[in-house]
Amino acid sequence: MSLVIRRATEADLPTLGRLGALLVRAHHDFDAQRFIAASPRTESGYAGFLGTQLASLDAAVFVADRSGEVVGYTYAGVEGNDWMSLRGPAGVLHDIVVDPEHRRGGVGRALLTTTLEFLKSQGMPRVVLSTAAQNEGAQRLFASVGFRRTMVEMTAELNA
Repeated sequence: MSLVIRRATEADLPTLGRLGALLVRAHHDFDAQRFIAASPRTESGYAGFLGTQLASLDAAVFVADRSGEVVGYTYAGVEGNDWMSLRGPAGVLHDIVVDPEHRRGGVGRALLTTTLEFLKSQGMPRVVLSTAAQNEGAQRLFASVGFRRTMVEMTAELNA
C-alpha cells in the first residue's frame, strides 16, 4: 500500500479529531494527574481546532495517507522568540500521532521528515517539541533524526 504525506484538508478533520482524541487518551493514561482526560467532545474539539490551522501561514498540518485512509498526522508551527521558553525563533512540533494499527512501519518517520523539511523551508533554525516522559518509542524516533534532550518538565500536585 502506498503512503503519501500531504497537507491536511477539511475532509480529513473527522479523522484528525479521532487521532487527536487518541493522543489525549494516551497522555492521560501516562499520567492522569498531569494530562486532561478525553471527553465526548474531544474529537470534535480537536478537529475544530486543527481546522483553524489549515490555512495558517505559521502552521502546518500534514497527514499520512495510506491508499486513501488517513493513518496519522503532524501539527507544527513557526514561532518567533519565546522569552518564557528562553529560546529564539523555532519550529514547534505540537503533535505527531499514528494510528496504532499502522505503527512501526515508517509512518511516523515519514510524517516527521516532511514536517522538519517544511519547518526548515520556513527558515527555522531549530525545532523543539515536548514528549511524555513515558513515551519511550516516540523519544527513540525523535533521537534517531537528531533531537536531543534540552528540558525536563516536572509537576507537583498541590492538592494531594
